[in-house]
Amino acid sequence: MEITRTMQQTNAIWIKDPLAILAEGAERGIVVQNGGIVELVPKGGQPATAATPFEAGEHVVLPGLINTHHHFYQTLTRAVPAALDRELFPWLQALYPVWARLTPDNLELGVTVAMSELLLSGCTTTTDHHYVFPPGLEEAIDIEVAVTRRLGMRALLTRGSMNRSQRDGGLPPDSVVQDEDTILADSARLVARHHQRGADAMVQIALAPCSPFSVTTSLMRETAALAEKLDVRLHTHLAETEDENRFCGEMHGCRPLDYLEQCGWLNARTWLAHGIHFDAAEMQRLGDAGISISHCACSNQLLASGCCPVCEMEAAGVGIGLGVDGSASNDASNLMQEVRAAYLVQRARYGVNRVSHTDALRWVTKGSAACIGRPELGEIAVGKMADLALFKLDELRFSGHGDPLAALVLCGAHRADRVMVAGRWVVVDGAIPGLDLANLIRRHSSAAWAMQQSSL
Repeated sequence: MEITRTMQQTNAIWIKDPLAILAEGAERGIVVQNGGIVELVPKGGQPATAATPFEAGEHVVLPGLINTHHHFYQTLTRAVPAALDRELFPWLQALYPVWARLTPDNLELGVTVAMSELLLSGCTTTTDHHYVFPPGLEEAIDIEVAVTRRLGMRALLTRGSMNRSQRDGGLPPDSVVQDEDTILADSARLVARHHQRGADAMVQIALAPCSPFSVTTSLMRETAALAEKLDVRLHTHLAETEDENRFCGEMHGCRPLDYLEQCGWLNARTWLAHGIHFDAAEMQRLGDAGISISHCACSNQLLASGCCPVCEMEAAGVGIGLGVDGSASNDASNLMQEVRAAYLVQRARYGVNRVSHTDALRWVTKGSAACIGRPELGEIAVGKMADLALFKLDELRFSGHGDPLAALVLCGAHRADRVMVAGRWVVVDGAIPGLDLANLIRRHSSAAWAMQQSSL
């Protein structure tokens, strides 16, 4: 598969007269040029910039959705029988033998499926947390970078790591971990080779030890020091389950957040996945440190891990973004569906007066942008990047809707009609130009079946 992209949009485009738009003062749409938003066109107004109109009268326009936590490779292990109906630790133990059989070709397919599914759901920027490096897969992140560039999506790819295997009292098998020196050297290599800076960056790298129970204290500390030296972000799983809290207490003699602070991670460079089992004092410490949380509603429900206390978190100053998490615990990579899931689970927790559909849309746009340190994304405003998701409301599920923005969340939007990244259309009429979707599904399904069978 090869998808060609124009390198830079120069002619202005007027996204004209949308059905609805998530922005104030843009009733007649927006003008984008050279990868950015250059004008909001108010009610009754006309663009001051000469621009080619794109008629958006059937579209609801959102800032491009931003996914703050994922494991792309897990699209190869959706609904695996051996992992069904298990909590996190036994779920991991059931899947590690399958993941240990990842190959470069299989990973490329898994990444392409994950990113394509995200794009089609209106996601314009995604993170990924890849931490499984069996022999032969040493260039996993380079493979992800190549797919990212081919699809034209923005990505913050995290160089994950595990160096505490079963022989050291950890969960992963020996075959998927690496030693500390290898991890740190490759982390520095990836940042030097791929990390872009500036508001228009398309590919960035972060450093991401998997979790407190799969890496050593030395690696946690050295990774934090390297991230500061290279000026990149830090990411890990934390406080996902009570089992993790107990494990951390037994292994390190403290709760996970205390351990994180001891390792030099309690700063604004860090965003954490899940954040379910923090107490009130810990939430305040997170807020004071400028740390954000990736709320993964579907995964948390499927694994019965608990529910992130989003309202208490935000009251304590903790930023909230949304993540689909891995496709082995979701089991999808659809970020628009994740918006609805987060809205429903938090609405059930806090009630109708504290959580609305606008909160869920804020979490997946501005909130997620803050999580990954990209304030130029996640908002429709002059000077922001021209990353947009356009949805039609012409499916049966929307028939009879009132408020179009509310309908996206409440009625269950799941597929964008148009998606723009840096001023370029990367989804057109609900499809990714140049992508043979049927062939991708066939090859990916075959690879997934072979991996799962060979692990039996």
